[in-house]
Amino acid sequence: MYTNLKNRIFGLDVLRAIAILLVLFSHSTILLFPNQHHILITVIQFFGTVGVDLFFVLSGFLIGTILLKQLQKGETTFKNFGYFWVRRWFRTLPNYFLILLINILLLWVLKGEVMDGIGAYFGFLQNFSSPHPEFFTEAWSLSIEEYAYIIGPLIMFGLVYCFKKTSYNTLFLITVFSVIFGVTCFRFNFHVNNSIESMHDWSQHIRKVVIYRIDSIYYGFLVAFLIYNFNTLIVKYKNLLFGLGLVLFLGIHVLIFSFGVQPEHATLFFNMFYLPLLSVSLLLVFPFFLEWKPKRFFNSQITSISIWSYGLYLVNYSIVLLTIQHFVDINLQSSAVKLIILLAYWLFSFLLAYILYKFFENPITNLRDSRYIKRFFYD
Repeated sequence: MYTNLKNRIFGLDVLRAIAILLVLFSHSTILLFPNQHHILITVIQFFGTVGVDLFFVLSGFLIGTILLKQLQKGETTFKNFGYFWVRRWFRTLPNYFLILLINILLLWVLKGEVMDGIGAYFGFLQNFSSPHPEFFTEAWSLSIEEYAYIIGPLIMFGLVYCFKKTSYNTLFLITVFSVIFGVTCFRFNFHVNNSIESMHDWSQHIRKVVIYRIDSIYYGFLVAFLIYNFNTLIVKYKNLLFGLGLVLFLGIHVLIFSFGVQPEHATLFFNMFYLPLLSVSLLLVFPFFLEWKPKRFFNSQITSISIWSYGLYLVNYSIVLLTIQHFVDINLQSSAVKLIILLAYWLFSFLLAYILYKFFENPITNLRDSRYIKRFFYD
């Protein structure tokens, strides 16, 4: 049923499954309690945002590892980097454009509207330097990932071309720190010239904007470098690193929730430090999960959720949840009906993700390994 299962790292499948389940639980509260504010709802929705950050650092770690291996093999021509992009785009773009077109169709069918500025979505420009529009809202994170895949390898190719005698490890690190430094400068410029009025305002203007967020993926690159070059040492201290990551994560958020720290009151912290610290805390647990051996129970379920996670992320909100909300006023329903609606939301999300993977995503992704694609880039 699935291709390349033997090459999967089970611990990363666990992290990917955790990430998408956190997102689904968060969106479940939006479905059931759209106008309610309660500490438990806030906490669940917070962990949903953490799920997206976990996707970011996972992507960074995996892509960083791929690029490191490519550099060590001496595959540094523009065609080599082109093959890297083609493989990424076969994996990410077809699903994105298909779901984008379905969202455009749904908006027209259900509301008779076509969103202004829809063309920006086809170039991932809708949130490049400004807040994401209220359409296909989950696409904000995909823009960040796509530009992270483009910018870093471009810088890397330029460095390799200009500094042929410099070690690839050095050039890789220069690329990573250049992107992190550049994004930090953009965030500082925003901090100096803008004010934040609420958590929602901060999320829209900082958290979901490409030029302020692609560093999250490059922290994953940095950990990929450390594990690739110092694997024995890091594995030796994986439990300590896990503990440090847990302490850092809990410490930050216990302080935030205990003292009611908000972006409008602690603007410097949220604009400059919170997101990098969150990324670091998540990445510190990676060595532990990389060594996680599959257990007897739920292996296939975890792997399946991980494999379907991209499709789940794309379909669960704009297609499933918003369609349900269009036809059903959840506030008028009994608890029993709400439970049925919740089950339908999860069922249809998983069903659509499975169909998307089996009949579209997987067949198209497999094309990137065809001999015709490889012949173009390597012959």
